[in-house]
Amino acid sequence: MYLNDGFRELRRPECLRLLARAPIGRIVHTRHALPAVLPVNFSLEDGGAVLLRTAADSELVRAVDGAVVAFEADEIDAGARSAWSVVVTGPASVIRDPAETALLRRTGPRSWAPSPQEVFIRIAPELVTGRELVGGRTLYGVELSP
Repeated sequence: MYLNDGFRELRRPECLRLLARAPIGRIVHTRHALPAVLPVNFSLEDGGAVLLRTAADSELVRAVDGAVVAFEADEIDAGARSAWSVVVTGPASVIRDPAETALLRRTGPRSWAPSPQEVFIRIAPELVTGRELVGGRTLYGVELSP
């Protein structure tokens, strides 16, 4: 029996191409031993590392520095019934090198809520996965009703 659930797995290069065009993503981390999700703007480095810019004294910095986190971005077109989602999983770290921080202030992501003292967080892309909605569910090539 052949069943198409309507989704196609994306390869890493496709994931990174889609991720690079997304304006907003969500960082998933642990807060008080529970999952927490926070929308953030970001930029993508060559190789797929995700860069965030946030207030140096934020709870996010304390929660993610040195922790394994997930970062997700997606695009959904409900009218066309099309969508994709990409997840980057890996350790997050605050960038502490002054020279690198100075460079990122010019080239890195711009904060939507600037703070007097900001830091950059890098999420290393140890695992990059994605899925794309490619059409309705089928069984032996026959479309199943929703």
